[in-house]
Amino acid sequence: MVKVGYTLMCEQAGPKELVDYAVRAEAAGFDQLVMSDHYYPWLDSQGHSPYAWSVLGAVAHATSRAELMSFVTCPIRRYHPAVVAQKASTIGVLSDGRFTLGLGAGENLNEHVVGGWPHVEQRHEMFEEALQIIRPLLNGETLTFSGNHYDVPDAYVWDRPERPVPMAIAASGRQSATLAAEYADGIVATDPLPHLIEMYEEAGGAGRPRYGQVAICYGPDEAECRKIVHDQFRWFGMGWKVNADLPGPDAFAAATQFVREEDVAQGISCGPDVERHVEAFRKFVDAGFTHVAVVQVGGESQPMFLDWAQEQLLPRLRQL
Repeated sequence: MVKVGYTLMCEQAGPKELVDYAVRAEAAGFDQLVMSDHYYPWLDSQGHSPYAWSVLGAVAHATSRAELMSFVTCPIRRYHPAVVAQKASTIGVLSDGRFTLGLGAGENLNEHVVGGWPHVEQRHEMFEEALQIIRPLLNGETLTFSGNHYDVPDAYVWDRPERPVPMAIAASGRQSATLAAEYADGIVATDPLPHLIEMYEEAGGAGRPRYGQVAICYGPDEAECRKIVHDQFRWFGMGWKVNADLPGPDAFAAATQFVREEDVAQGISCGPDVERHVEAFRKFVDAGFTHVAVVQVGGESQPMFLDWAQEQLLPRLRQL
């Protein structure tokens, strides 16, 4: 059975609200809580971006059953990879082993706050080095590392859960899918692409978790949902190559100024019809994903969404 996740979107809610939503989502029956890790929101209208790792610690303490995951953290600029291993292990301890470290190559939007954004080829080199640092530290090894981008003279993570924190890597093509198979325990993707799962399995990832994410906007008024999605999520369809290099919310606003409501609504299911949202989720199930986290677009609608999800959405998703 596919595990159903709920996305704690740091870009559309403050830290206290996110912890409250996590508790409510676990009580509603969600299997997993995944959290975005941003310095900026994509658009000013989203209005938030607290430090994800502080919130994850609070969520780990406030919940008891649901799996937790960073979705996803970039370990190449804003965070040093050795520090990522330390804080992931700490969340692993606080959550009694419920945490998975989701990693990706990052976006200029969040990483430029500590300096220039490297070229894509350099980012990929840095990312692989970061994985070579994080993996052994999570496993309890004492690490000495010297690479082209990072030096770790001597590192050891003292507080770790009984089982090493598993890693999952965000992938969009063959190179990143192969990287996920080589270094990680799972793959992450935001598009329901069967060929991506096939490439991952061919590279050695068969039998491992496959994490997806689907954005929806539930509400009693479909027209209002479409407005919310256009206001806050119209960047969604631009693709990773564009989103990874835009530097801030103003750039995202400029890049999406000609995107229409109907354009966004084609990619994100909107309104009260539970079957429409189930079909959006089903695309990931059919593509071979084992875990799918739902994003409810719109910060103020979360309590309403969680009540509806418990009563209508989750029972339907359990039938898939």
